[in-house]
Amino acid sequence: MLLDPYSKAIDGIFDWNQSLFGYTFGDPESRNEDDSAASMPKAVVINPYFDWGTDRPPNHHYADTVIYEAHVKGLTQTHPDIPEHLRGTYAAVAHPAIVEHLTSIGVTAIELMPVHHFANDSTLVEKGLSNYWGYNTISFFAPDPKYSSATSAGGQVQEFKAMVRTLHEAGIEVILDVVYNHTAEGNHLGPTLSMRGIDNAAYYRLVDDDKRYYLDHTGTGNSLNVGHPHSLQLIMDSLRYWVTEMHVDGFRFDLAATLAREFYEVDRLATFFELVQQDPTVSQVKLIAEPWDVGPGGYQVGNFPPQWTEWNGKFRDTVRDFWRGEPATLDEFAYRLSGSADLYEHTARRPVASINFVTAHDGFTLRDLVSYNDKHNEANGEDNNDGESYNRSWNCGVEGPTDDPGVNELRSRQQRNFLTTLLLSQGVPMICHGDELGRTQNGNNNGYCQDNEITWVNWAEADTGLLDFTRAVSALRANHPVFRRRRFFPASRWAVAARTVCPTSPGSPPTDRR
Repeated sequence: MLLDPYSKAIDGIFDWNQSLFGYTFGDPESRNEDDSAASMPKAVVINPYFDWGTDRPPNHHYADTVIYEAHVKGLTQTHPDIPEHLRGTYAAVAHPAIVEHLTSIGVTAIELMPVHHFANDSTLVEKGLSNYWGYNTISFFAPDPKYSSATSAGGQVQEFKAMVRTLHEAGIEVILDVVYNHTAEGNHLGPTLSMRGIDNAAYYRLVDDDKRYYLDHTGTGNSLNVGHPHSLQLIMDSLRYWVTEMHVDGFRFDLAATLAREFYEVDRLATFFELVQQDPTVSQVKLIAEPWDVGPGGYQVGNFPPQWTEWNGKFRDTVRDFWRGEPATLDEFAYRLSGSADLYEHTARRPVASINFVTAHDGFTLRDLVSYNDKHNEANGEDNNDGESYNRSWNCGVEGPTDDPGVNELRSRQQRNFLTTLLLSQGVPMICHGDELGRTQNGNNNGYCQDNEITWVNWAEADTGLLDFTRAVSALRANHPVFRRRRFFPASRWAVAARTVCPTSPGSPPTDRR
């Protein structure tokens, strides 16, 4: 049995066994004809009607936008004011307690980590873990029912729409983190769940001289074949559906460089970009690229077309280096603070092309960034070999939790330094959920498989002082247009601005800057 790629809702879970694979375990050359129907989730026919009332997109200008990256469950699972049966769901994101929190820190757009229906890797299931982040999509149209409180099959669609309507009423846009670069069907060894069994060569990039194998620019085993009309149509139909039927306001494209690989190189003139630009629906919403993948030449920060904004990885790296006292970082810090003209002006873009962030779901939380020099991912079951080893972090003198008041005060000050830089830089700030509360993952910088207290926001231990500080700095940004410029500073003013804001010399010791 194969899932329809155009399913609008899916019910059930994958029961991982040999029937989901096209070969007999232990013999990849064999052909397995076991019936997989009993082990597959099923597509659900839905009633598309929903009373949107007077719903309208908030349509915030990029210059006035503050993005909040959040996981549906991680944000809401432990909130004491949300009824237990709603925690971890779309309904919880729309709960007044969450909406009030978001508006209090000036959030204008929530960027939800993947909500497209995804599969838990069989290898993670065997370890008692799960694909918590959700970057393992199997349906580009269906909202995942794991985040639904509905008791009927397909009820997740109505619940998702209700969430969007409520957030719009509060002036909050909904941006989806979408994974069109690969699917949950893995490498040539399977499983076979949907597109592989329908038209393998149309949907996946295959090795030219041996089409049994997949090209992998994503690090997941496969890459979607965006050079084929069927794949392009699927992606564009999906994007239009989420805008027109689900009323979302934009998309963050995971590993977006893969979508520009019609052949092998990343191409700014790729057909996908042309289709997006020409589409009367998709071209009107916010388009955010994660401007890299793991393939050759995949790091493309600053190289996306004018219509696009980008996660600015150079902002993250430079700001981290500056505040941990790395030498000779002031000049580049000035570029990042002033909107990264060196990256975006040459393509006629403006400061808002830069989605600024210090932390995101992938890596340390803000609190861990100032508390750990090294990753501590032992809970992931890979002997601490997974996750990024070079974090540009500084533990302020002690690794992990400490009772030393001096270290804790320095860490508190460092978090404020990062938040101030983020919220007052030119461009669009993105806060990672829980950073304003002092959320920790205890040094785990790769929580992709941890659906538990490691990754959930602990509202009971929120740092209220840090929260109040975040509210104040966000209000400062909102109340003063100088922090929300729509054009770059004249070049002659960059150095002056940098010296005024950061009156220290390159290479000054950490304590001088903090």
